[in-house]
Amino acid sequence: MKNTFKKTLIIALAAAVLTTGCSGRKTTSTSLSDNSSVTAADTTASMAEAPTEAPAATEAPTEAPAATEAPTEAPADTDAPTEAPADTDAPTEAPVDTDAPTEAPAVTEAPTEAPADNVPSDYISALKKAETYTEYLHLSKQGVYDQLISEYGEGFSTEAAQYAIDNVVADWNANALEQAKTYSDNLHLSKQGIFDQLISEYGGKFTPEEAQYAIDNVEADWNANALEQAISYRDNLNMSPSRIYDQLISEYGGKFTPAQAQYAVDNLS
Repeated sequence: MKNTFKKTLIIALAAAVLTTGCSGRKTTSTSLSDNSSVTAADTTASMAEAPTEAPAATEAPTEAPAATEAPTEAPADTDAPTEAPADTDAPTEAPVDTDAPTEAPAVTEAPTEAPADNVPSDYISALKKAETYTEYLHLSKQGVYDQLISEYGEGFSTEAAQYAIDNVVADWNANALEQAKTYSDNLHLSKQGIFDQLISEYGGKFTPEEAQYAIDNVEADWNANALEQAISYRDNLNMSPSRIYDQLISEYGGKFTPAQAQYAVDNLS
């Protein structure tokens, strides 16, 4: 179809050229013109009948419009796990143990006894004498001190005697008890007589507490002691039973109880 249309168009153009160029040949031109008109009409009719190519799309598809709203950055995922919070249950630093033992304080050394070569010789002698008095004579602390400084005793200086008393190892209660036994077994004294003798400044010179310890712990038969004194009064002083009784209970004599004195008088043979 395209080739036929082209041929017809060429022929029509050629006819127009001939008409313009050959003005003298009017008849022929007219004839050709008529023929050309017929041919052109036929051609036009043919073109009108011939199916034309599909017209070009009047509106070519335009380029896809740019997105007016570019996708924004994806919002942060509010449900996304955030940074893990600090573990509140995680073990914290162990607290300082207040009940733990602290560094032991430096031990201060107690002053030791002065070496023997730094102690005067008379001090050492006084100490040895004090040990003898307490171990064999069972003297009290005051009794030992008085004996050490006495001009009729050892004659040590007061400083040497005090050194001896401060350093001698003795149980003064035990010494008081030993003296109480001697007073009971050998002199047959009463309980009150022994106590008074132990604390007397002319006797044992023990403290009242030491004397009471001795009285509470000595083993003695006070009735038997009263009888022994009654026999001595009768045999040595030739006293009557009534005078023996009075002497036994006197505060300047035996210091026995009335019951103990009566027991003695009743058992004189």
